[in-house]
Amino acid sequence: PFSVPLSWGLGPSSLTIKLLLLGRFKRTLTRAKRRNVSISWSPVGAAFNVKLLRKVDLFGKNVGLFGVPELTSPSGFKVAQDKALQETEQLVEKASTTPPGPQIVHIFDQLSDSLCRVADLADFVKVAHPDPAFREAAEETCISIGTVVEKLNTNVGLFQNLKHLLDDKDILHSLDPETRRVAELFIFDFEISGIHLDEEKRKKAVNLNVKLLDLNNVFLLGSQLPNRIDRRAFPDHIRHCFAFDGDYIQIGSLHADAPDDMVREAAYKVFLYPTPDQLHCLDELLSCRNQLAQLVGYPTFAHRALRGTMARTPETVMEFLQKLTKKLFDRTAKDFKMMSDMKMKINPRNPTLMPWDHPYYSGVLRAERYNIEPSLYSPFFSLGACMEGLNMLFSQLLGVFLYAEQPEKGEVWSEDVRKLAVVHETEGLMGYIYCDFFFRQDKPHQDCHFTIRGGRMKANGEYQLPVVVLMLSLPHPTKSTPALLTPGMMENLFHEMGHAMHSMLGRTRYQHVTGTRCPTDFAEVPSILMEYFASDYRVVNQFARHYQTGQTLPKSMISRLCESKKVCAAADMQLQVFYAVLDQLYHGQHPLQKSTTEILKDTQEKIYGLPYVPNT
Repeated sequence: PFSVPLSWGLGPSSLTIKLLLLGRFKRTLTRAKRRNVSISWSPVGAAFNVKLLRKVDLFGKNVGLFGVPELTSPSGFKVAQDKALQETEQLVEKASTTPPGPQIVHIFDQLSDSLCRVADLADFVKVAHPDPAFREAAEETCISIGTVVEKLNTNVGLFQNLKHLLDDKDILHSLDPETRRVAELFIFDFEISGIHLDEEKRKKAVNLNVKLLDLNNVFLLGSQLPNRIDRRAFPDHIRHCFAFDGDYIQIGSLHADAPDDMVREAAYKVFLYPTPDQLHCLDELLSCRNQLAQLVGYPTFAHRALRGTMARTPETVMEFLQKLTKKLFDRTAKDFKMMSDMKMKINPRNPTLMPWDHPYYSGVLRAERYNIEPSLYSPFFSLGACMEGLNMLFSQLLGVFLYAEQPEKGEVWSEDVRKLAVVHETEGLMGYIYCDFFFRQDKPHQDCHFTIRGGRMKANGEYQLPVVVLMLSLPHPTKSTPALLTPGMMENLFHEMGHAMHSMLGRTRYQHVTGTRCPTDFAEVPSILMEYFASDYRVVNQFARHYQTGQTLPKSMISRLCESKKVCAAADMQLQVFYAVLDQLYHGQHPLQKSTTEILKDTQEKIYGLPYVPNT
């Protein structure tokens, strides 16, 4: 059901493809309205630094979200879902009757792909689409397909046919390593879903999994909702820092960068104030996860979740975190002492270092010690310049080029979204990246990568091209300036583009293991590597230039920026260790000996080192 506007094959036609894409973009650029900039940008840079005037196409055909013809309206999700489920029934029948052999693995992967193409797309739309009707329809589809997936994971007939394949040594030895690995992963999915249980317990496992789908959604939604407080409870001089809703102030984030200590303290205490519904949901969620894990044969949910990762067991994880804490202890204490001294210097009346101070004062220390005030750097990091830098890096390292394309009518969910084609110099078109980069009131304020469609080799010999979305919350361009990024935003852009290129270049025969569909503790490796490029003078020097003058960012400024990242690095890492330990404790021994909040308090004071704040 998924059709991509341009479906070129691979191979010798890549030069033609590049010329076609270049020609297409040049035509687009002639319709562009230039901002008040005095330097020229490459086509990719211009796509992000120049306001593109999209044609108003009143009579053109709406191709649907991502080119999926059913998705011209919210009701299309039901159509796409029913189509996928119909195809699933046929493939289940085929998988159950096909004799053991490599073909079984191909059918399983096709089955997985049929469901993922709809579920993954819906998973993105339910959080990112500005239209509530689309979000609601997408969420219903996620739950419907999630329910079917859980039932398939306890389908004895499917499991037995795949098991026969792996139990037959002659057939097993005839399989290539990739096919064998994918078969083992499918078996693993059956095992952690309770395929070995009797029928009654398998039904219970399915019901628990379906319940978890709902609890996950409720908890995530609740964690993003703002908290409200009567405006009269706030001092006059800080009220203007927050959004108003009638007589109430709404706080939907920690305001971690606010220079006023009282603003950060108020935001921390109000945003993190416990709500009974959310606490109840968390308790139910952890209990449900534990019940499922024990039902299918694991001591705890942590054991179940870590099986199949490189870490393997909770014991390995905790040993690692304890060793890391021991190594960090003295350095973290020094970092907190530096932050305390800085707070005493700026605010001597209230010098105690609190959790809402860590992100702010670590930033102040970096800025003071290395003079890296973000406003000094931002003019050199226009979004277009950063995209040019990524394009140059990918072409030099990988022989891969990014080309901006004009989306068709109905293809994107917001006018701000840019579409990039990823083209390899010899292999041709590799896939598409949709860039949803700009802040919107109704979208999650977090940087993330979504797989919309995984790559795989189809039965007809064509390669199914991957499609992904990168979501950021960058500032909008103004009439006189393009979007200007802080160094942190630039680094996040490189990080997320690492995920996107992993999806593009992690080409496998099977979509079950394509790109970022790898062990979860490996999935961050390519994106972390990209952060190193964002901190290397040899790379940054190639693209960081002033959006008005074209002047390159001086080497001394880049060096200071790189050095500044070492300031308070131990405290930053210790905060991550605290989160990781808390995660292990919540999903470890059950029933929990204390409330989730008491466990948070104990862990924060023992592992992190900054005091717990009552009623958070």
